[in-house]
Amino acid sequence: MRGLRNQVVSGGGGSVSCIEWSSLQSHRVSPTIGDMRRVILIGFCFLCLVSGAPAGELKIEGKVAFVEGPAWKSDGNVYFTDVENNRIMRRDPEGKIHVFRQPSGKANGLAFDSKGRLHACEGHREGGNRRVTRTELDGTITVLSDRFDGKRYNSPNDLAIDFKGRIYFTDPRYGGYEGPQEVEQIDAKGKPIEGVYRIDLDGAVSRIISHEVQRPNGIAISADGKYLVVADNHNGPEAGGQRMLWRFDLNGEGEVERSSRKLLYDWGSERGPDGICIGPDGSIYATAGLNFRSELETADEHKAGVYIISMEGNRVGFIPVPEDMITNCTFGGADGRTLFITAGHKLWSIGIED
Repeated sequence: MRGLRNQVVSGGGGSVSCIEWSSLQSHRVSPTIGDMRRVILIGFCFLCLVSGAPAGELKIEGKVAFVEGPAWKSDGNVYFTDVENNRIMRRDPEGKIHVFRQPSGKANGLAFDSKGRLHACEGHREGGNRRVTRTELDGTITVLSDRFDGKRYNSPNDLAIDFKGRIYFTDPRYGGYEGPQEVEQIDAKGKPIEGVYRIDLDGAVSRIISHEVQRPNGIAISADGKYLVVADNHNGPEAGGQRMLWRFDLNGEGEVERSSRKLLYDWGSERGPDGICIGPDGSIYATAGLNFRSELETADEHKAGVYIISMEGNRVGFIPVPEDMITNCTFGGADGRTLFITAGHKLWSIGIED
């Protein structure tokens, strides 16, 4: 374990001094089938202090309150969102943390396309824009979609981009349907639609899933483009909320065969899947579970971590993460075998061997 050390975090109109705590611990992933995988788990916790104040009079500015949406860029930078503080962060190859953009429009899920442009799902609540955007290479922001059929989205949450450049994103609503940012996506019977949408290369938007998933969260596409995987995490106080992982067939046009819905994994009454990604071996890596029970969910069988699930629905491995709440993950690194995880106000990385 390494001790405290100071870093400078730059961004916006100035810089902040950041105390970084990091720990290094070895784990073994014990899959139910296949070989044992050895992983290295590295965590980073950031407590940011205002710079420029006299020595001994530093004030706490804030911390990474709710970390989400990790996205790897080929230049070695890792981007992630600090949702509660309304900003997008960047960790450079040397390990320094920078503010990439603030305000972020309550950005949550992030993803880079093949051209290196950053896409973001911007949610609701105070400061939220309820839209999907793309940051161009020159830094300008393009709004890809902020409405469907003339009505605002609920709260775009996470997204995936296929090999043709089409964008798929989820639009759940956590925190209630009413208030100053009330839900506008409603079906003919008056029921809110928490759907999944696709943005085509020409900008056309289609709703490809409506009520087949209760509350879509994480989303991923298989490497061959044949399957769409959606995390269904209805973790509200209502009874019967689904905490499941679903797979749908995709055709060459990016259309979903809704009748093809296949249940891959069910977390029961415990905390269900949040962000997901596809690993180098084609398995699904799903962040889920709790180490300590909450008011709404138990933590008996499914502890916090990354659940490794085959495309056929077999649980083939598990990576424990010691802190709540685990929210998302993505692969990156020079060889594409480093898994970055957001959990417990921290950004974690796990190097997975063959």
